[in-house]
Amino acid sequence: MDLQFLGTSAGVPTRMRNVSATAVIEPTGQHWYLVDCGEGTQHQVLRTPLSMRDLRAIFITHVHGDHCFGLPGLLASAAMSGRRQPLDLILPDALREWVRLSLTASDSYLPFELRLLPVEGLDHWHSDTLRVSTVQLSHRVPSVGYVFTELNPEPRLDIRRLDAEGIPRGPLWGDLAKGLSVEVDGQRLDARDYLLASRPARRVIVCGDNDDPGLLTAVAQDADVLVHEATFTQPTVERSGNAFGHSTAAAVAQFAEVAKVRNLVLTHFSARYQSDPRRSPCIDDVRNEALAHYTGHLTLARDLQRYHIGRDGILLPVT
Repeated sequence: MDLQFLGTSAGVPTRMRNVSATAVIEPTGQHWYLVDCGEGTQHQVLRTPLSMRDLRAIFITHVHGDHCFGLPGLLASAAMSGRRQPLDLILPDALREWVRLSLTASDSYLPFELRLLPVEGLDHWHSDTLRVSTVQLSHRVPSVGYVFTELNPEPRLDIRRLDAEGIPRGPLWGDLAKGLSVEVDGQRLDARDYLLASRPARRVIVCGDNDDPGLLTAVAQDADVLVHEATFTQPTVERSGNAFGHSTAAAVAQFAEVAKVRNLVLTHFSARYQSDPRRSPCIDDVRNEALAHYTGHLTLARDLQRYHIGRDGILLPVT
């Protein structure tokens, strides 16, 4: 799987960072999924190779505007782009009527079916290649993280089962290898029953706002990638006396170290952290605080940068 960050700022956009939106891209590179959709997300998509026609689903973590205000515009742009396939939008129940009202009041016509699915009742959602489940987080409003787990990665034929069931070699095997169901002696065979994973499934967790990383304990152990907000550094919180429902880089890094997360990606940075090291506070403060507690592979997300999980399990920028 690849990740591409469309917005990495907390609360408000800056000149260098838009507000929250993260694309999760299938290993095939064909389809993608959007986690959160802050204002201006559709503009960010235009600056990438991502196509609105290939978007499989949208997942919203919580109701705050920097995570959802971009939805009406993005949906309208998807319609104008010629999208016709149904689109699942998983979101807090409180936002469903707002989305409907926004589209109705603006006379926006969608030539595709928009399926609004409340996250509160979601056990899991899946496509042909990914399973998505939720984990409850702690914020000023209800917030969730989404756990993306590969299904049957790089599938290969279960030759032993095929031989045992007397499925004749030849074109039938070829169709099953392509994921196509076949019929043998009047019986329909589902390709998924005859494919085995060639490697362990990867697990990527993309979180909403959260002031208690420990809530991820049950799902984050040995995760391939954890994307988590690091809105503040510890000194900033100590000066203000309140983290406002957010995490510090130190808290997230300490948790990731204990959970043995292979790749930790920090995002959702307060606008006060500038890119210029001559100014204080600086984004380097976030990096240094995290590195003091985490020995795995650390990434500070950058807008529009795409990252790929290599065969060695390391998440690296795609050049």
